[in-house]
Amino acid sequence: MNAWRVLWHRVCHVWLLLLRGGPMHAARTVVRRLRGGPGSARIDVFRHYDFVERHRIEARPGTAADGSLLWFIPDFNIGSGGHLNIFRIIWNLEQMGYTSGIVIARPVLHRDAAQAREQIREHFFPLQAQVHVGLDALPACEFALATGWDTAYEVRAFAGARHKLYFVQDYEPWFFPVGTESVLARNTYDFGFFGITAGGWLAARLAAEHGMGTHAVGFGVEHERYRRLPRREPGVKRVFFYARPPTPRRAFELGLLVLAAVARRLPDTQFVLAGWDTAAYRIPFEHLACGTLALDDLPDIYSQCDVALVLSLTNLSLLPLELMACGCAVVSNRGANVQWLLNDDVALLADATPEALAQAVGDLLQDDERRRALTGRAEAFARAQTWEAVARDFEAGLLRARQLAAPQERPCVA
Repeated sequence: MNAWRVLWHRVCHVWLLLLRGGPMHAARTVVRRLRGGPGSARIDVFRHYDFVERHRIEARPGTAADGSLLWFIPDFNIGSGGHLNIFRIIWNLEQMGYTSGIVIARPVLHRDAAQAREQIREHFFPLQAQVHVGLDALPACEFALATGWDTAYEVRAFAGARHKLYFVQDYEPWFFPVGTESVLARNTYDFGFFGITAGGWLAARLAAEHGMGTHAVGFGVEHERYRRLPRREPGVKRVFFYARPPTPRRAFELGLLVLAAVARRLPDTQFVLAGWDTAAYRIPFEHLACGTLALDDLPDIYSQCDVALVLSLTNLSLLPLELMACGCAVVSNRGANVQWLLNDDVALLADATPEALAQAVGDLLQDDERRRALTGRAEAFARAQTWEAVARDFEAGLLRARQLAAPQERPCVA
């Protein structure tokens, strides 16, 4: 009986880790605990954070070719939006003549480089890039790129790069409560790397607070996938909600309060929730819970909805543009982190309160003419955003880093 209680306790603990930090955080925590050995009650802080104290990583002998990139990434799982963006940019740069390698410095799910490469090619893009698992015998490169706060420590220590860059997709210190990891994440912005950022809000913030040289790139839309599809029940009003409980910056709880208020005001409205399994939550209004969907299923879901509530408390996600391309009106919260891309001409922005957001959603549902005009402008705006243009902007960031000759980069001291 005691064994069953222990097992149940551990299952519940892993479930909480999934809710709070997502699958990668849960996997890293489980691996860290297992490394202590069976029955070990000690948590090895030094081993978990050994990358912070790594002083120098040598490259194998060889000359770095011009236009060669080495991307240091956290280990990935299928469906990761951040990794999708990284691999998409690598793919587009390969079409432009650049050569990339991918480094999984601290593997959690992938121990075999060939298997990791095959999964990337199958589930993301058919990249030519070679994958390296671990830090042994890495090739020299012109550009080494950190893609997450923990990978920045490996890039800082890597001795085989002419230029060191930081591809920043969000302000990661805000991913954690105030503590060790928030501090370690914030410190990486002071490493002297040149930053290529997802949007102008991050570029301005990192330049102002950390003195980073920055270059902002925008977002694109996969137009062959995201497009307006025929509406099957035009008389039914539907609201889509991007529901991701394990991602606090998407404000799942605030969104539920908003939807509940809309349901009370407009009880005939149908609600569609997608992004994560929400079965563990009491949701006091009728809704369709789609969980995690395949990318190819999203355009039809979006096209069947009149309004989408997408909340972003840190950097904006790609969803607003993809929803707009499918003819769905977007309601989001105001803030510089959102308004670097969205404005009142293409979305309805409101203060981040249940009352203001519910009012915005309800107003669009009840005013068909206003909603149609908004979605028309938004769809045209989304059509103008392409990943090819993002890749060209990314290349401009690489060229700027090359021209600067990275005078601000700090040498790695053994």
